[in-house]
Amino acid sequence: MTTSQTTALPLSAGAWAFDPFHSAVGFTIRHLGISKVRGRFDQLDATLTVGETLAASSVTATVALESVNTGNADRDAHVRASDLLDVANRPTMSFRSTRIEGSGEDWTMEGELTIGEVTRPVTFAVEFGGVADAPMGGRHAGFEATGEIRRSEYGLTFAPGLLGEVVKIHLDVQFVAPAQA
Repeated sequence: MTTSQTTALPLSAGAWAFDPFHSAVGFTIRHLGISKVRGRFDQLDATLTVGETLAASSVTATVALESVNTGNADRDAHVRASDLLDVANRPTMSFRSTRIEGSGEDWTMEGELTIGEVTRPVTFAVEFGGVADAPMGGRHAGFEATGEIRRSEYGLTFAPGLLGEVVKIHLDVQFVAPAQA
């Protein structure tokens, strides 16, 4: 057996609830090759299922692409349009983990990222921030994950040279432990 099949996450087993109030997904992409445009998606949902081993643990996430927010309403409207994200035909971006491995603070999560009808493998470097009890109740676990995709692999080919090929993705997420019986 591999380590990922026999090692458990340092969290209690069960379905951890997503905390949307303390979570965010952001991105950066080069503009004209000289600077970066930063943005975020305001609508994210995720699940964390912790099993007895890493092989029995999983993460899924869904992002509403129409929730793109770069801080510029005109640019956001163009990003949603048919020549870029085409949210009318590609309303979501979804992720499903296929492998989780690591220990301590440093982890790797491999999975499949789907935009529209295109699914490609992606790997995220994950930093486990730890667990803490919130003053208002609940045990929270925090994670930071970074990865990147090549937009042409998802059919997002508008304006090569104007927009960079690589999109860097950054997530800060919290989950709340299952209620204890």
